[in-house]
Amino acid sequence: MKPDDELLFCALGGSGEIGMNVNLYGCQGKWLMVDLGMTFSGNEYPGVDLVFADLEFIEERKKDLLGIVLTHAHEDHIGAVPYFAEELGVPLYATPFTARLIAAKLDEAGNSANVELNVIDHLDRFELGPFGVRYVPLAHSIAEGNALLIDTPQGRIFHTGDWKLDDEPLIGQPATAEELTAIGDQGVLALVCDSTNVFNPEPSGSEGAVRDGLLAEVARHQGKRVVVTTFASNVARLHTLGEVARKTHRQLCVAGRSLDRIIRAGQASGYLKDLPPVIDFDTAMSLPRGEVLVVATGGQGEPRAALARIAEDTHPIGLEAGDVVLFSSRQIPGNEIAIGRIQNRLAARDITIVTDRQSHIHVSGHPGRPELEALYGWLRPQILVPVHGELRHMREQARLGRACGIPKAIIQQNGDLVRLAPGKPGKISEVRAGRLVLDGDIITPADGEAQVMRRRLANNGLVIVVLDGKGRAHVEAIGLPLDEDLDEFVHEAREDVAAALARIKGGQRHDREVVTEAARLAARRAASRWSGKKPQVRVILPEY
Repeated sequence: MKPDDELLFCALGGSGEIGMNVNLYGCQGKWLMVDLGMTFSGNEYPGVDLVFADLEFIEERKKDLLGIVLTHAHEDHIGAVPYFAEELGVPLYATPFTARLIAAKLDEAGNSANVELNVIDHLDRFELGPFGVRYVPLAHSIAEGNALLIDTPQGRIFHTGDWKLDDEPLIGQPATAEELTAIGDQGVLALVCDSTNVFNPEPSGSEGAVRDGLLAEVARHQGKRVVVTTFASNVARLHTLGEVARKTHRQLCVAGRSLDRIIRAGQASGYLKDLPPVIDFDTAMSLPRGEVLVVATGGQGEPRAALARIAEDTHPIGLEAGDVVLFSSRQIPGNEIAIGRIQNRLAARDITIVTDRQSHIHVSGHPGRPELEALYGWLRPQILVPVHGELRHMREQARLGRACGIPKAIIQQNGDLVRLAPGKPGKISEVRAGRLVLDGDIITPADGEAQVMRRRLANNGLVIVVLDGKGRAHVEAIGLPLDEDLDEFVHEAREDVAAALARIKGGQRHDREVVTEAARLAARRAASRWSGKKPQVRVILPEY
C-alpha cells in the first residue's frame, strides 16, 4: 500500500488499547509517523517488561517515511524510540523538554550518534514532504504536552496527543479557546482525539486545585514524615510539591532515579526554577519527622521502585507507624493488584494511606466529556477519529462526537487503514499490526514460540524424560502439584514409558522420532492421571 492522491491514517498501536501509541499518516506516496511508544508488560507475557507495536508495515516502506514527530515525553509515546529509531533511519522532531528525555534515552542505548533529533523550539511550522506540521500546546500531566496541526493537500488534521483543559496548569501556557477557535475557523478535516476519559462526566480538574488539596493534606499531618508518590513525568506536580514543602516548612527529598532525570530535564528546559534545594536521604532521616517531605516513585506498584522498597523497609528512607503516604496519582487499569500489595504492606506497619478518593490530591491528564465537547465546538471538524483508548472508549467518543454535531466518526483499531479524503471517509483495508516484546535483550514477536511455551510451562509445568539405550527412563517433574506423591508418580511414569517403548516393534525401535513420541505420550498420560495437568514433556535421548 502506497498512498496516492489521498490522505490515509493508520494506527499500529494505541487504538483498541491504552498505551503503545504509534500513528501513521499517508499522503502523496509518503508517510509521517506520530509518536513511537511502548507499554509495560502484564501477566500475559511472563518474563517480559516492555511491549512494542510491530512496525513491519512501515519498516517495509521506510524509504517513504519522512520523519517521526513526538507529541510529548510519556513512555507510551516515546518509549520505543531507542529501540527502533535507528533502524527506521528517519529524523525525529520534538519540543525541548521531550527532546532532552529522548536524547538521554538514545545516549543510554548507545545510538544517539546514529539518530537525527530535531528540536522544535518556538512551535514554528516545519515541512516534511506534503505535510506541514505545527505544535499546538495543550495541558497534560507532563511538561510540553502538545497537539499537532498537520496541513496536507487533502485537508487539515488536528492530532490531539494526550490533553486536558486546565485554567491553572502551573507549567506551560496551553492554547486558549480563542486560539483553538481560530484554528477551527480555518477548517479542520479530521480531529484525531484522545479517548481515555470519555466516560468521565466531569472535567478532569486543574493542577492549581491539586496544589491547594496537597497543601491542606500535608499540613494536616504535623509531626509526621510524609511521602508523596506521583508520576515522575508530571513536572507540574513536582512544581506543586516544591511549593507545598516550602509552605509547610518541610525540606524536600526525592527518591527515584526517574524523578532525578525529570528534574534535570525540566530545569534545563526552563521549568522548576523555584524548586527548593533537594536534600539527600541521610539528611532527610536526620531531620525531625515533621520537617521532611519525600517525593517517591512507585505509585503504580512497581516492585523495584522507591515506594516498594520504603514499604518493605529496605530503603534509606524509613517510615514508622503514624507516618503518611499520599498517592497523588491515578490507578492505571491493570496495576490494581500491585498497588494493593504495596498499600497492604504499608497498612501492616500502621502507616496512614491517603488516595485521591479521600482527598483532592490528583487530577487526570485526560479530558472528560465536557472538555471533549468544548474542543469539538472550537474546532468543528468534519471527521472524528477516536484513538488512545480501548474499543469501548473509542466507540463512546464516536457517539459523543456525533451527538455534538460532528458529521462523521470513524471507529478504527490497530492495523485498520483509513482513508480520510477524498470521498467518503472510512476503512479501506487492514495491515499487519501485531506486538513485539523485549525478552531479555532480544525483541521477539509476542506470539512467538518462546512466549507461547513460557505460558504453557507456567500453566501446566514440565516433565523431563531421559532415556538410556536400554529402554530405561529417568523422569523429572517440575511445577506439578504432586508434593508427597511425587516419588510414586515418577516410579509409575518410568514404568509407563518403559512399557510404551517395549511395545514398539521391529526397526521402529531405532527410529528416534518414534521412540521420542512414544515416551512423550506415556509420560504425559501419567502426569495427567496423577495431577490433572497436561504438562509440556521433553524427551532426551543422549545415546539412544
